[in-house]
Amino acid sequence: MSSAVVQPVGGAARRARPAPALSRALTYVCGGLLLAALLEVVLDASVGHTQLIPYTPDVAGWLRETGIGELLGYRVFLVALLVSTAAYGGLLALARREAISRRWAIGLVVALGVIACVGPVLLSTDVFSYIAYARMGVLHGVNPYLHGPDAIRGDPIFRYVGEDWHHTATAYGPLYTLLSYPVAWLGVLGALVAMKAVTLAASLGTLWLTWRCARTRRLDPVFAVLVVGANPLYVIYGLGGAHNDVITMLLMMAAVALTFAGRDAPAAASVVAGALVKATTAAMLPFMLLARRRWATVWGTVAALAVAAAVSYPVFGVHGLDVVAALNRDAALVSKDSFATEIAHLLGKNGVFPVDHDLLKAALVVIVAHLLWRTWRGYDWVAASGWTLLAISVTSTWLLAWYTLWSLPLSVVTRDRRLLVATLAVQALFVAHQLAPLFSPVPS
Repeated sequence: MSSAVVQPVGGAARRARPAPALSRALTYVCGGLLLAALLEVVLDASVGHTQLIPYTPDVAGWLRETGIGELLGYRVFLVALLVSTAAYGGLLALARREAISRRWAIGLVVALGVIACVGPVLLSTDVFSYIAYARMGVLHGVNPYLHGPDAIRGDPIFRYVGEDWHHTATAYGPLYTLLSYPVAWLGVLGALVAMKAVTLAASLGTLWLTWRCARTRRLDPVFAVLVVGANPLYVIYGLGGAHNDVITMLLMMAAVALTFAGRDAPAAASVVAGALVKATTAAMLPFMLLARRRWATVWGTVAALAVAAAVSYPVFGVHGLDVVAALNRDAALVSKDSFATEIAHLLGKNGVFPVDHDLLKAALVVIVAHLLWRTWRGYDWVAASGWTLLAISVTSTWLLAWYTLWSLPLSVVTRDRRLLVATLAVQALFVAHQLAPLFSPVPS
């Protein structure tokens, strides 16, 4: 990879002069719209259960007592998502052209994160599955890698678990399962509050590491933090749903930061830890090994795997280490939001067939092989990892909004700006798919 210095996007040169009054005003408008749209969603969601808001413990009753919101309907949510997306796009355009105050940018992303995490759970029941698996192991002595939440039907958490996952054993890594075990003693409401607090802390850590990595690579840290922390899918879906993907992003960025600091063994261990939370993080490891070509990376990987096996095997048995089985199970699922489903419909097919799964897997193998070859020849391993994670989300037949976030922090700490463009384009297509009902003709 070339060692030539690249002018940072919206970087230090532009930080030397203040933005024109009009640009500052537009920046504040975009930030205000992001906050207002999120507040609308959170306040309306606190009123009660709807198709968009899962049945949940009363974690946001204090918001409901304000009497401000109304039950969150599809139209209000979609308008809020549209406004957020437009404001986010405008904010990034302004950040590339003009200087934005560091304090203002940090204040905005922190405020968005706090608002998303203090409200009710948004759009997903996954966090209740996390809590259910913890309570299964701690309070009921049931191995969450062998049984689904249906094994604890009498537990108070069961009523909140999504129906699709009643009989499904956990697909998450043993590290995450063990880390979640302490919340089982906090009760259902206490566990939910703890999960939200951990998500917010992981988000703040991810943003801090993104800032540091951008500065290390002489890229604009303000732009980088805004790309991640103000992203509507990151805020509304990722933080609002308290998804553990935020924890994997923290470990991914920790690995990148450690590599930049020359600490290869801890960096490799961080990637392994991320994979033991969510298996897709393992996609970063071969690129790191090829790029660094140091024994410390290998030893860090082996040591982390050995520790993981020593800790998780006595608790979960061999099933806790069999991440391949969980990946194969999830790979067979098909969601209506996946690109594979949309392409199948465009081709006049009723859905995704087994042969389509095989073709998608083959395409992913070809993409990864090409990226490995390029990395061997000197391409940035961070960018290659980001492209791989993006390819995994695009070729997956089970695509969820938070899967499109995996490559986002990596895309702002690499000089290959095409990765950021591609990541935002994929997210834009996802948002457009969500917004389609907003522009559909209303039956008379």
